[in-house]
Amino acid sequence: MRRILQLLKNVRSVNALRRFNYASKNYFFDKYLQMIRWVINSKEDTNYTYHLTEENLNYLAQTIAFITKSNFSSIIGYFSEAQQNKELIQHIQTTIQNSDQKKFTDKEVRFGRRLGWYAFVRILKPKIVIETGVDKGLGSVLICSALLENKKEGFYGRYFGTDINPKAGFLLTGKYKEVGEILYGDSIDSLSGFKENIDIFINDSDHSSHYEYREYNTVKPLLGEKGIILGDNAHCTDQLSKFSLENDRHFLYFQEKPKNHWYPGGGIGISFK
Repeated sequence: MRRILQLLKNVRSVNALRRFNYASKNYFFDKYLQMIRWVINSKEDTNYTYHLTEENLNYLAQTIAFITKSNFSSIIGYFSEAQQNKELIQHIQTTIQNSDQKKFTDKEVRFGRRLGWYAFVRILKPKIVIETGVDKGLGSVLICSALLENKKEGFYGRYFGTDINPKAGFLLTGKYKEVGEILYGDSIDSLSGFKENIDIFINDSDHSSHYEYREYNTVKPLLGEKGIILGDNAHCTDQLSKFSLENDRHFLYFQEKPKNHWYPGGGIGISFK
């Protein structure tokens, strides 16, 4: 029998089928099942949300620890702080339920790589955070919750989101709006009129490489001495890496690994001094 199997492996078409079966079974079969579950259980059709695997969260924490010279366990603590913030979760769920977006939004709140944004804000205690492209405002309200926690510790900061859609950022209400606001209109125009130093800049607007690069150059003179850029498009383009090389900045990339989700994940490009 072993001899027959060895002979079959030498038949090109049979061997190709065997290798296809191996690749599909070992690397993609679970994804097919996840797609089916997602189609049945999820209402999302864009900006997919998901949890990250525990291993992936550890990788993210270690990346942030290296960049900020912080303690790994404290960063894991910030992740938990956000995930276990019942008031924040309730706010998001209630606001969605009372909006016309409930038809396209899942009830379960899943932050994914945004937990990295939260940790950076909690560690660096920024005075100004800007995020371009806010969509529903999940990142907005999460960042503002971090700023409110910083405020309890005596560190005051403000969040500014930009979006061309006048209905974007609907989650940013209540006490979270006390430390944040949305600037509506073209992001480049909004950034060009900004006068304050930026401590953390998050690019998540128009995902064309040309526009992304223009954003980085627009905020360049506004970045504080230790200003950090978090690129939400770094899994698609190399523009933040390019910008970093041109401006004597360090660059690292973190790749998400979603938990029980078919989407392969995005990432965080991190440009820092």
